[in-house]
Amino acid sequence: MKYLHEQDYYTVTPAEAYKILAQNKVPKKHKKLVMVTFDDGYENNYTAAYPLLKKYHIHATIGLITSKVDTQGMLTLKQVKEMKKSKWVSFVSHTQNHQELNRLDEAGQREEMYASRTWLKQDLHQKPDLLVYPVGRYNEVSPKVAKESGYKLALTTKPGLANAEQGLYELHRQRVVPDMTQEAFAKLLQP
Repeated sequence: MKYLHEQDYYTVTPAEAYKILAQNKVPKKHKKLVMVTFDDGYENNYTAAYPLLKKYHIHATIGLITSKVDTQGMLTLKQVKEMKKSKWVSFVSHTQNHQELNRLDEAGQREEMYASRTWLKQDLHQKPDLLVYPVGRYNEVSPKVAKESGYKLALTTKPGLANAEQGLYELHRQRVVPDMTQEAFAKLLQP
């Protein structure tokens, strides 16, 4: 987070990512854009990441497994609401139960996506537009089901920088791993 701040990266929200990728509306005053994402909704997103996000003025997007909120080791609804209210964190769907979508039939995928989206609408009072595929896995029907379920974008774990040519429901993402050096991290951000 410190590196992104020091290098003057602008961290986009899911709504801004949609405008950039679908409408080619790139913020003119910012030259370096990145979307910071966390998967699953672990408690350390609140205890470790959230203080750094506030300190360095970094916006992050957390893909929640909605059935895991308020369970051991995961974010509580109270923590989620506090972070959402801060404006430094957006919450998006990581499905209801984190099942690998490529192993589910179309109806099963629809249930996972729809139930998660419904929870986000009811419990967080927001219109969730971004889906993060569990473990980045999906199949040929997943983009169609995601679109039909009301999502505008979906993230995979295919390595690389996201761009509109990949399709809005098959966007690539760079994986940051524990103990990654700053040099390796900087390389991930290069086009």
